[in-house]
Amino acid sequence: MINRLISYCLKTPFVVLVIYGSVFFWGLWAMTNIPIDAIPDIGEKQVIVYTEWPGRSAQDVEDQVTYPLTVSLRGVPGVKTIRAASAFGFSEVYLIFHDNIDYYWARSRVLEKLNIAATRLPMGVVPVLGPDATGLGQVFWYTVEGEGHTLDELRSYQDWFIRYQLNSVEGVSEVASVGGFLKQYQIDVDPNKMLSHGVSLHEILEAVKTSNIDIGAKVIESGGMEYIIRGLGFIKSTDDIENIAVGYKEGTPIYVKNIGIVQLGPEFRRGLLDKEGKEVVGGVVIMRYGENAMQTIHRVKEKIKEIEPGLPRGVKIIPFYDRTQLIHRTIGTLKEALILEIIITMAVVVPFLAHIFAGVIICLALPFSVMISFICMYYLKIDSNIMSLSGIAIAIGTLVDMGIIMTENIYRRLLVHAQDIKNGIKTR
Repeated sequence: MINRLISYCLKTPFVVLVIYGSVFFWGLWAMTNIPIDAIPDIGEKQVIVYTEWPGRSAQDVEDQVTYPLTVSLRGVPGVKTIRAASAFGFSEVYLIFHDNIDYYWARSRVLEKLNIAATRLPMGVVPVLGPDATGLGQVFWYTVEGEGHTLDELRSYQDWFIRYQLNSVEGVSEVASVGGFLKQYQIDVDPNKMLSHGVSLHEILEAVKTSNIDIGAKVIESGGMEYIIRGLGFIKSTDDIENIAVGYKEGTPIYVKNIGIVQLGPEFRRGLLDKEGKEVVGGVVIMRYGENAMQTIHRVKEKIKEIEPGLPRGVKIIPFYDRTQLIHRTIGTLKEALILEIIITMAVVVPFLAHIFAGVIICLALPFSVMISFICMYYLKIDSNIMSLSGIAIAIGTLVDMGIIMTENIYRRLLVHAQDIKNGIKTR
């Protein structure tokens, strides 16, 4: 069988060239489409259920949120184990699935169970699924910087403009904001004034909540035209809050400004982002599960170029961490190994065999074997990372050894055959 194959290749060199050319372009296509990352994703398939319950202790969260969720989610098919953590004001439940379970099928099953589990939780507590990403999904960090802009202004630009734009990029699961201050309307009430006016804290909360709303009514016909009636009530400044009526006393309305002070301030925070000793505002781009990190980062950078002209003057988006640099160094390791192997092969084979074409034949096998490896990796859904590329780089050495052995053996037999013909000896 092997003799026939070799004989056919020798008789039809055009077919061999066509096969080589097809493998070359097929391999290039596979290399550009295979998911490329710097490090392999060795994490388990997990779905995170996140639940907020502000102001509650870790024990209360554990008893009334985490435990009911853990019990309700035990029946999800394909779950290997469930882990949970409770902290001040929030709960996290980690569902670890078996490796043969489809990731998005697992998320849909968890979502179905959450509809039932939510009925066992306290009123107003809503569990949500975490991003469809792995622990290695943080592929790009950036900072939002600008001279003359405060941290709360930069955080507002990040939360209400930049984050929404980057969320629309293909391959991005979530864009998380880090650092800065969340702008917040704060009402500092005076207990003594509340007592003197006979107003409770619950009445203040309800009054502010019901006042921050637009109301629609019917229409008025006049002159053959209809005018829509609207009641504009959304809060736009601290003055709007100060003039909210929270009650009446002897026919006189009691406003918020009569019982407290309204001001703009930062929301309570538990962390910050530091860059070279300076506090900054930033964002984390989290890649969706199974996406190509290289292509996702490239699309994010293109989107940043599009939205930068729409930012206020002086505000810039500066990359803080970019995984493409590590990916390029990983790919460079394979390129360097391939180039060095070709150079060493030519330096060893040509002087010993005194035949340049023999070295060329051995060197041609190296890039084409790499191409075939990428084709197999693409269809077997094996990501290209430092582990797989290192394996290819190590295998190149074995390929060189086999090529040298085979080429030297063929060359030696050809020399013996030529010597026999010269001496008049017939060989088969």
